[in-house]
Amino acid sequence: MFKGILIEKDDAGYRASVQDIDDSQLPEGDVTVRVAMSSLNYKDGLAITGKGPVVRKFPMVPGIDIAGTVESSNNPDYKAGDRVVLNGWGVGETHWGGLAQKARLKGDWLVPLPAAFSEKQAVAIGTAGYTAMLCVMALERQGVKPTDGEIVVTGAVGGVGSVAIAVLAKLGYTVVAVSGRPEETEYLKQLGAAEVLDRAILSAPGKPLGKERWAGAVDVVGSHTLANICATTKYRGVVTACGLAGGMDFPSSVAPFILRGVTLVGVDSVMCPRPERLLAWQRLATDLDVGKLGLITHEVSLAEAIPTAAQLMAGQVRGRVVVDVNR
Repeated sequence: MFKGILIEKDDAGYRASVQDIDDSQLPEGDVTVRVAMSSLNYKDGLAITGKGPVVRKFPMVPGIDIAGTVESSNNPDYKAGDRVVLNGWGVGETHWGGLAQKARLKGDWLVPLPAAFSEKQAVAIGTAGYTAMLCVMALERQGVKPTDGEIVVTGAVGGVGSVAIAVLAKLGYTVVAVSGRPEETEYLKQLGAAEVLDRAILSAPGKPLGKERWAGAVDVVGSHTLANICATTKYRGVVTACGLAGGMDFPSSVAPFILRGVTLVGVDSVMCPRPERLLAWQRLATDLDVGKLGLITHEVSLAEAIPTAAQLMAGQVRGRVVVDVNR
């Protein structure tokens, strides 16, 4: 038996609770992991609260991030005792995830945990930080250099935004953070932001083109915010889009793309191919100041994760929430 958060949906309604789960209930997979730490992401918040149709099968253990140690393996790439990390692959949606003390998974989904990180640090980075690194790598692939100008990061107080700021600042970029929480200005500057803007500047409907400012962008918001960023990006600038916190719509025009040659790059972390995942984690080991993780992270227990999910959905959580599934 092991403890985990189980989401159920039946005639009694939709609910999430901590339960004792028998090993025989674990789903199919060729690697069983003794989970040390998981985390709470926006998608986990949707799943636990039921505010979005994230969960595709019931019952479901949420948690799209997993860090732990292989307990048993039928996969040739892993053996008992190996430290591993997992992000995405539909875990917590269609396959039981990490907010439990055990997980049974496909070995192809796992990445060896870099020696530079503890399990807690790995989930403090988590899907959010790994996504942020994918955005940074996309900017680099498109040729954006620190000397080209400012990089704007939206949703800056959240997990993706926080890690993106820390990584970009360490790499020498000038970062402008966008947030709706002015009380977090000092936090964002500690991470490396040179300037903090109120999100209202970008969230209202705007013009097809505005004054050129950004050399690049990391956007987690979508909707009018993404449209306004594209409209104010410099000639041949690059915008990476990885979230939809403000909506799935994109009320823009072709003007930034055909008049200024702006590139819009979609960044997906869920089904990202394994070679790019490995590279992202290798880059995080060198390009993220792990000392900043203390600023970004706070820890909760397995039971505390349920009310914290509601706080996350209400925009009351800063940075990353790590979950010690063993307390």
